[in-house]
Amino acid sequence: MESALKGYFKSLKGKKVAVIGLGVSNRPLVEGLLDAGVPVLVCDKRRREDFNGAIETLERRGLTAALGPDYLDHLEGADVIFRTPGLRPDVPQIARAVAAGARLTSEMEAFLDLCPCRIIAVTGSDGKTTTTTIIAGLLKAAGYRTFVGGNIGHPLLCQVDDIRPDDMVVLELSSFQLMTVAQSPSIAVVTNLAPNHLDVHKDMDEYVGAKRNIFAYQDARDKLVLNADNEITAGFAGEARGAVTLFSRRKTVAGGVYLRDKTVMSAGHPVLGIDDILLPGLHNLENYMAAIAAVDGLVHDEVIRDFARTFGGVAHRIELVRELDGVRYYNDSIASSPSRTIAGLRSFDQKVILIAGGYDKHIPYDVLGPEIVEHVKALLLTGDTAEKIKAAALAAPGYQEGRPAIYDCADLRAAVEQARALAKPGDVVMMSPASASFDRFKNFEERGNAFKDLVNALN
Repeated sequence: MESALKGYFKSLKGKKVAVIGLGVSNRPLVEGLLDAGVPVLVCDKRRREDFNGAIETLERRGLTAALGPDYLDHLEGADVIFRTPGLRPDVPQIARAVAAGARLTSEMEAFLDLCPCRIIAVTGSDGKTTTTTIIAGLLKAAGYRTFVGGNIGHPLLCQVDDIRPDDMVVLELSSFQLMTVAQSPSIAVVTNLAPNHLDVHKDMDEYVGAKRNIFAYQDARDKLVLNADNEITAGFAGEARGAVTLFSRRKTVAGGVYLRDKTVMSAGHPVLGIDDILLPGLHNLENYMAAIAAVDGLVHDEVIRDFARTFGGVAHRIELVRELDGVRYYNDSIASSPSRTIAGLRSFDQKVILIAGGYDKHIPYDVLGPEIVEHVKALLLTGDTAEKIKAAALAAPGYQEGRPAIYDCADLRAAVEQARALAKPGDVVMMSPASASFDRFKNFEERGNAFKDLVNALN
């Protein structure tokens, strides 16, 4: 019997297939297509020399490469186009190809079509990765053979033949991945929504619309998990086609997950004491609530409690780097939006020395100002958004000159050195940029690793 993946690749033979972007998500796809005898046109804005010989190796297997600034000007005549997640689907070159008959898809969309088992998918502005990781960890601890993909883990399309119907797949999905999907998972989770990625999305409506696709194609057999404390996500409940489970740390939600006397309750019965959660911060309590709602009926309460007592979190998310001379240094490089930095600030019961600033995604920073005044003793700013963050702090009600003290730093190294000079025993230094990393780093991981290297080099 022909496997699902072989059948899919076979259906592409004789077609002109273009893959945009030879990055992490598309490299296995390209190799799988070439293995199946499907010629592939790869379009990538990088130069040939940036691939360290990989292009030449793939060309010997049948690849055609369109590289450099005009990489999208070679899609004419394409039958199928696999989009890279970070590229808008309506750029003129793609729009013309689609108008001429090309089918636009992606590695993730193909996987959603072919996956034989239940899928739990998570999206939101903040908490996606931690919630996804918790859900996957709970399922593994409960004995399920579990695959993790999307924004984390690794591409799953070329593994689809290894996945059995009784396995579980957990996906973290970004707004970019969701923009063009036409299939939803059996269990969809939306952690929260706030302005984000407005440098790519036309406006907030488009951003929210992309997130909505995670449940738009569900049916009555499916489940949608929503944050009842977030106005936008709570509003999704009336649009759901399947069952809805709400979670809230502020109020009781009938049939949902909520907090009562320092205990997480699910449909009226106690599941997890908040003192059993190793991860700090109210935002991580919400992440656990979302995860508990998602795995209801799949994972026993004892498994949840045992996992929560030992799970130390995900790298670059309020990650303790080291303690030096009584000062604790935390890496929160994942915080690429004000709401994420606010959650980090609220995780500590003391004012912190905050390093912030980075690439400008054209999102508002006014909500961050009051939080800085309340939770920050010294603000160290660097990057493209430094002036915006400073302006938000200066304009915040309650700001007094020097409270917090604000320092302009040339770069991350200067900010770490300034933090070291200011910090006293008992202080917390946290890099939580409230901005993306692309002004100076490839991604938030590279930024976080650079911060950790600088902190670990202090003596």
